[in-house]
Amino acid sequence: MKTATSTALLLTIAYLGFISLGLPDTLIGVAWPSVRDGFGRQQADMAWIFFGTGASYFLSGLFAGRLLNKVGVGVLLAGSSVLVAASGFGYAAAPLWGLFACCSLLHGLGSGAIDSGLNHYVAQHFSARHMNWLHACYSVGATLGPLIMTSMLAGLGSWRAGYVMVASILLLLTLLFALTRRLWDAPAEPAADADTVPTPAESPMGMREALKNMAVWLQIMLFFVYVGLEVTVGQWSFTLLTESRGVDEETAGLWVTLYWASLTTGRILFGFVVERMGIDHLLRLSMLGVVAGLALFAFNGPALLSAFALALTGLGLASIYPCLMTRTPQRLGKARAAHAIGFQVSSSMIGAALFPSVCGWLAQHTGLEVVAAVALGMGITLMFLHEVLLRSDARGVGG
Repeated sequence: MKTATSTALLLTIAYLGFISLGLPDTLIGVAWPSVRDGFGRQQADMAWIFFGTGASYFLSGLFAGRLLNKVGVGVLLAGSSVLVAASGFGYAAAPLWGLFACCSLLHGLGSGAIDSGLNHYVAQHFSARHMNWLHACYSVGATLGPLIMTSMLAGLGSWRAGYVMVASILLLLTLLFALTRRLWDAPAEPAADADTVPTPAESPMGMREALKNMAVWLQIMLFFVYVGLEVTVGQWSFTLLTESRGVDEETAGLWVTLYWASLTTGRILFGFVVERMGIDHLLRLSMLGVVAGLALFAFNGPALLSAFALALTGLGLASIYPCLMTRTPQRLGKARAAHAIGFQVSSSMIGAALFPSVCGWLAQHTGLEVVAAVALGMGITLMFLHEVLLRSDARGVGG
């Protein structure tokens, strides 16, 4: 039986777990120029990392529900953390490009299961407030990742040391999951606290029936574009700044860190005000901020303007994922949302792999500045899709 103390402990570990989930995801963006030159690769070869991680992440998330039923949350989280840590050590030790790229498969398999397991647990046991802050914790990890890699490059001149550092942190998380594995699957106390969200019994809905709804498809497209945009800006801005705009590595690394830090800060702050502003209103303002930030970044004015543009873009992006996820059951109903949320996460992984990879191919053939132009186009598309979704709500299509 879970006590209040054990519940608080598990929530804390869930927060730490999402921090660790973000740590390795953003390393390649800062490490890539060094990795590329070290292995003698081209810009477009970064696509192998995105596709390897995205494909295995997709499969892991797809089958996470079955694994949860078979082994439980605790064992799944501990085993998945081992895979992510192993991928980090593998990246650091890989003597050949092929082996380095293969480590992305381990990374995706482990991260997908951690993502699904923790989201499942928090959604079942805690309020939407904690779900928003859970994703803020991911942003904390995503912020620390570039900072760690930049410090290793500046201090030791080694991208491998950055991967070793992060992999070591992930091993500590594995230990935490392993030691608490039985608590994750223990039944909750009969008296739920104010933060607990009970799950009412509902009639199930088939996947095909859910896909007949127009709003489901609009949200799938929104998540597809949103995550593709977030990853594209986060992973390519360092290379664009250093190799196209002449910014030194240490400064560029700090500016990329600022992008992720703005995303983190926004998620924390918006968690306090979203109920007063309203989710849809906040989303509209956020998307306007994203487009404005990306327009400034694509403008390529004074160097400091690029730093401000990245910060504004991160702040604008901050509320979009958690707010759209929170809005899903409100818009679609809980039965349909059970499938829609899975579709959204899967489409996110496809976007995270596809858009940065396409940008790498375009950058190789036309120049790095095309990345900023593509990102701006994605931001405008995101805002357009959201407006279409709001109009479908007004017509009652999404109910």
